[in-house]
Amino acid sequence: MTAAQSQLDKFKETARDLECDEDEDAFKAKLRKIATAPKPAPEKPS
Repeated sequence: MTAAQSQLDKFKETARDLECDEDEDAFKAKLRKIATAPKPAPEKPS
């Protein structure tokens, strides 16, 4: 990475290095799964 590289470019490069999925439909499907997950039951105080 160069000093003149923007933060967005650094982010994109890191995401590619980590083999992140760039497909928008895949992202939306994963987000939908997270957003609709049931909330965990609250812990009972001791």
